[in-house]
Amino acid sequence: MQYALLTIALTAPTVLAFPFVAQMPGVDSSLFMKRQQSGGSNPGGPATCPNNPNHVPAPGITAQYPYNGAKNGAPGKGVGGYRVPAVGDTAHQFVAPGPNDIRGPCPGLNAAANHNFLAHDGVTTFNELVDAQQNLYNVGYDLSVLLALLGLTLTDGDIVTEKLSIGCDATTRTSFNPVLTGSEPGLDGHNKFEADTSLTRNDFFLGKGDNFSFNGTLYKMMQTTTGSNYNRDNLAKYRYERYQQSLRDNPNFYFGPLSLLLFGASSFLYELMPSGTRNYAPDEYTISSFFGAERQADGTYTFNNQEKIPDNWTNRVKPYTNNDVTAEILAQYLEYPVLFGGATGNGGFDLLNFGGSIQDGKLIATPGSKELTCLLYQLATQSVPSYLNGVITPTVEAVGLVSTKIGGTLVNLGCPQPLT
Repeated sequence: MQYALLTIALTAPTVLAFPFVAQMPGVDSSLFMKRQQSGGSNPGGPATCPNNPNHVPAPGITAQYPYNGAKNGAPGKGVGGYRVPAVGDTAHQFVAPGPNDIRGPCPGLNAAANHNFLAHDGVTTFNELVDAQQNLYNVGYDLSVLLALLGLTLTDGDIVTEKLSIGCDATTRTSFNPVLTGSEPGLDGHNKFEADTSLTRNDFFLGKGDNFSFNGTLYKMMQTTTGSNYNRDNLAKYRYERYQQSLRDNPNFYFGPLSLLLFGASSFLYELMPSGTRNYAPDEYTISSFFGAERQADGTYTFNNQEKIPDNWTNRVKPYTNNDVTAEILAQYLEYPVLFGGATGNGGFDLLNFGGSIQDGKLIATPGSKELTCLLYQLATQSVPSYLNGVITPTVEAVGLVSTKIGGTLVNLGCPQPLT
């Protein structure tokens, strides 16, 4: 399938019904908005975002503790099955986040920061993300680059400094010039990397803007549905239940193309988090450790602020690649197909058409095809930062970033390269 520029078929009433659609990839946001504004003192906004004045980059690997050998954003060895953190590696032992450290909606990244595979204050870089995914989780180089690029572009990180926040709006620390770039909201930014129907986080509007804090009720719902066995089939069922819950309860519900990432994120529970010392089982002990979920006597769950790698944990043996994650996304989706679109605010639901991959609200892809991987690539390369509508328009820089970082990793799939 040949891909042209991806566009969303939207009518004026649709945009008025859920105006945040104007910020979605493929939509000419200049038609609807001048510039994305920061969250101010709202949850996740700059006024409430922790600020650690002592930023220390992640220590990286050493000759004594080489892990996967990934360094400075380059490919590692791609061979896992080793213990993380290694015995004696004090630099990567667990340290709980302090009041000045940023944490966000992704337990895997939070755990990486708590173990200093990412900067402990939560302000990280493209290279740190690529290295950490490989050294900690044995994510394949191709997928680690794609996910880091998605994080940098979708969350409005900075394409000049290549910095981004794993949580709230830290623009003063990520931007090369806040006056020029405007808001860079980080992973908490709604309908970017974070979206409705998260496994354990509130929908943005239902949580009154808090779409990043652990929700014990949702974790309990996930535990009940999966029976504490967080495998593909059980998580696919739970994802479907969350979709139906949001559709029922959230009048501003939006399930757009970026929501494909939610299926990818849920695959991490059974592909990246299980330990070889526990037969790679996605069990309650393992998952609750990464999520910082603590079971109470009455069966409820609370957050213990300790999203950590379980004790005596060994990572997956083979790298988790682009092909692997797209296969899992599609497998989960096909078990319980749902419609892509958004609530209209009056009880209706408008379906999306997104390029040739989503038609009449349905994902058009087949197992083993390259369409879905290329779609993720398109989302990464065509999701430009909020400051595209600011004083400057760094389209050339954005294209240059994409070509430099991802060029070559998807060429074999026939994905089109972005044009200047």
